[in-house]
Amino acid sequence: MRPHVELIQEDDYVWHAAELPGGEGRASERRLSVDEEDGSSSLRIDFHTDWGRGPGIHHANTEFYVLDGALTYGERTIGQGGYLYLPRGVPTESVRFAEGSRVLHYREYGDAGFDPVDSPAAPRWADAREDVIVIDSAAMNFDAVPNPGPMPGLFIKYLHVDPITGFYTRLVYAEEGWSDHRLAHHPCYEEAYTTQGHMEYNFGTLDLGTYFFRPARVKHGHFTSMEGGATWLLRSDGELFNWYTQNEWVRWGGEALNYGPGPEGQPLRWSQSSHGLAQPWRTGPDLDRLQQAWKFQHEQGAPDDQFVPHGLGTDPSLVAIAKAIDAANLQGGHGPDHDHSHEHSHDEHSHHHPAPPAMDWGAQPGSLAHADERTGAHAHNWGAGRTWSAGDPIPGPILSSLPVRSRSRGRWDGDGM
Repeated sequence: MRPHVELIQEDDYVWHAAELPGGEGRASERRLSVDEEDGSSSLRIDFHTDWGRGPGIHHANTEFYVLDGALTYGERTIGQGGYLYLPRGVPTESVRFAEGSRVLHYREYGDAGFDPVDSPAAPRWADAREDVIVIDSAAMNFDAVPNPGPMPGLFIKYLHVDPITGFYTRLVYAEEGWSDHRLAHHPCYEEAYTTQGHMEYNFGTLDLGTYFFRPARVKHGHFTSMEGGATWLLRSDGELFNWYTQNEWVRWGGEALNYGPGPEGQPLRWSQSSHGLAQPWRTGPDLDRLQQAWKFQHEQGAPDDQFVPHGLGTDPSLVAIAKAIDAANLQGGHGPDHDHSHEHSHDEHSHHHPAPPAMDWGAQPGSLAHADERTGAHAHNWGAGRTWSAGDPIPGPILSSLPVRSRSRGRWDGDGM
């Protein structure tokens, strides 16, 4: 599995010698995200000299995207915006990069292994099923996002889509002023590297060289595209569906045995919430854009509440607790699954610790889990991408409270939970 990385600036990361077996030349890599179980990696590579290697077979689905410089595949050379997809198990032409090239490099479902072959006519692996893709993305036009929901102003260039799994790589552009006040989660992972522009969102500031890898079902949003808009190279391991949350909150607590300001030897009850710890940071223009997104959804008939930044207004966790108590009281002081008699005794423990008020939270926790979450091959990793089709039960979001953040872009503001 890959850890949740959100948000980092690549300049905060150290350089390593690039792992590009079979090549001639010098290159260094920054390891943005690595799966230590299967070798999948997302890397930023600088080529210090001309570099190249001959025909061969890659052990992973392999991608290159040119930020600056030039790549040559066989006899075809492409500059900035050049994209190359080399499927696992498929013999490929030679690949070369010019000195000074800056590149994004991805390996999926395999490590950096590379087997040289005499020519691209060598036999494929038995399970190989896709073909090489070579694209000059700079020559492509952006198309408006096809999915309903977000307000206009979001555009896409598709670079690769796996016809079976839905895994895709694409360039996404949000024009200046585009925003979405909601939090979303998806059935697939999502990762992105910012190639241009500036956007604010719940985990921080997306600008040139920032990167995130977000496991499936982690909430994210409150987007506002700032001056000049913003562009990313974005990847997901399946078809992306948007499931939205409003009035989100997190509250936690316990009893401190040997810490805190309470008297020594006496447990200290405490509780904190994302709202209570938040330090509101949105600017006036930023908030105006988020209100415009809410107004757009409201005009479309969406059952949306207005966006209120964490740390302002009433703590939504307290509102939610009050609603849960009220809902239970409407059912005679019990939740919807109450099935026991009122005739029961109270032991000594219950006299000292009165039973808490009944609460009706609506959906039962298990109903928000993915059907395979506790039994499938990825039961150890709730953030694994899982196939979802229209009509299937929609799983709820999962909480990721401590993603990997780097020093110059890491920020925790309450809503970046």
